[in-house]
Amino acid sequence: MPDAVAALALIWMLVLPLAGEPVAYESVATPVSAAPADDVTVELDAEQIELMAGDPDWRASARLYHAGGGGATGNDSLGCRPIPMRTVAVDPRVIPRRTRLFIRETVGLRLADGTLHDGYWYASDTGGAIKGDKIDLFTGTGRGSMQPAMGLNMRTLSISEAGRFDGCPPSWASASN
Repeated sequence: MPDAVAALALIWMLVLPLAGEPVAYESVATPVSAAPADDVTVELDAEQIELMAGDPDWRASARLYHAGGGGATGNDSLGCRPIPMRTVAVDPRVIPRRTRLFIRETVGLRLADGTLHDGYWYASDTGGAIKGDKIDLFTGTGRGSMQPAMGLNMRTLSISEAGRFDGCPPSWASASN
């Protein structure tokens, strides 16, 4: 009887892989580019051209965060509502809060509504895990909001100071570069 059980277990293992077996990331990941598609033309203004050409002020490893499901909730560290694809959490000892940032890797990034990102972000949040040369990019509500920016996750980004801002980061509708 033990031989029959062992044979049945062997057959079962061959037919059905173990649920706990690791699966290679490459076999399930869908590559996402954070760069604009080849058919996208992004018109830059003089400030953007200058920021693209200059040396970055910081290089920081990016992470993505979202509201809901254990992500961000409530207001940012300035007391403002986070603005999707605009709010950045920083270590204020490295990048001062209230700094208007230009992240060149996000220029031309196609957002969920079809618009293209202009590269401007606002350092208005902090976080316990944001230490040193790390930033968190706020993507919106729910894990699905992270999809347009997935190609930026865990990448080192080139960040330039594009000035300062007062109050809260502007919404997309009212943002002026």
